[in-house]
Amino acid sequence: MTIKIVTDSACDVPEAIAAQLGITVVPVYINIGEESYREGVDLPRRIFYEQLPGYRSYPTTAAPSVGAFTEVYERLAREGAVEVLSLHVASGLSAVYNAARLGAAAQNLVPVTLFDSQQITLGAGLLIMLAAEMAAAGRSMAEILDMLNERVNRAYVFGMLDGLEALRCSGRVSLMQFGLGTLLQIKPVMMIHQGVVSVAAKIRTRKRSIQHALELVSGFGPFERLAIIHVHAPEAAEHLRQQAAHLFPQGLPLLTAEITPAIGIHLGLGAIGFACITKKE
Repeated sequence: MTIKIVTDSACDVPEAIAAQLGITVVPVYINIGEESYREGVDLPRRIFYEQLPGYRSYPTTAAPSVGAFTEVYERLAREGAVEVLSLHVASGLSAVYNAARLGAAAQNLVPVTLFDSQQITLGAGLLIMLAAEMAAAGRSMAEILDMLNERVNRAYVFGMLDGLEALRCSGRVSLMQFGLGTLLQIKPVMMIHQGVVSVAAKIRTRKRSIQHALELVSGFGPFERLAIIHVHAPEAAEHLRQQAAHLFPQGLPLLTAEITPAIGIHLGLGAIGFACITKKE
C-alpha cells in the first residue's frame, strides 16, 4: 500500500527532509502590496526577511487555493498513491486546513485523510516527519493516525519574541487578549499547544527571556523530538542550540529551521524558540 504525505509550507518541514521522505509541500501565499508570492517558490525566505523592513505596507498571508490542493492530490493518484494523508497547520489559526479539505472533496481519484496538527511551524513539522517515516516503513493509515492522535497532545512550540511590533502590525493576534496592552518593549515567551496561543511569560530583556524559556522548556523534558526555530536569526539560534544541548534526544540529528514567512511575519525578525514532542510518561 502506498501512502503519500501532503503538507503546507507553514509547517516548516525542511526541504531536504521533505525530499528524502517523499513529502509534498503546498506553498502558502505571501501578499506584499498588490503582489502575491508562493512562499519558498516565487520568494525565497532569506530575500523576504532581508527586504521586510523596507516594505511600505506590512505583508499578509493567504492559504493555498482549493484548486492547488486538488491538483496535488490528483497528481499523486496518477503517480500511484493509493491513499493520501494531508497534515496541516492548526485549523484554528489558519485557513489552510479548510482549503485542503475542500480540495480533497473536489476530486475522486484517491482517498484523502485530513489531519489537524493543532500546531504551527515545526511543531507541526515534527509530527509530519514522524508520519512520513511510518508511511515509508509500510505502516497502515490507521497505525499512522493512532500515532498522530497520541502525539498531537505532546507537541509544543515555544517562541521568544524580540518585541511586539510584528504582532501589532500583522493584526492576526490582539495584544489586548494577552494582557500586553501597549507595552511594546516587552519580549514575551509565547507557547502554542493544541491550537491555542498563549503567553507563558512577559519579560523585559532578551537575555532574561531566553533564560526563562530554557527553564520553561526544560520542565517539559525529556523529549522524543526537539528542534530550534528562528525568524532570520541564525546566530541567535545557534547560541540557543548550544545552551540547550543537554535537552536534545540522543542519537537524533540536531534540527534547526528558519520559520516560514507565513508565521514569521507575526512573530517578528529575531524571534527564536523551540518545537518539540515530549516523551510519553
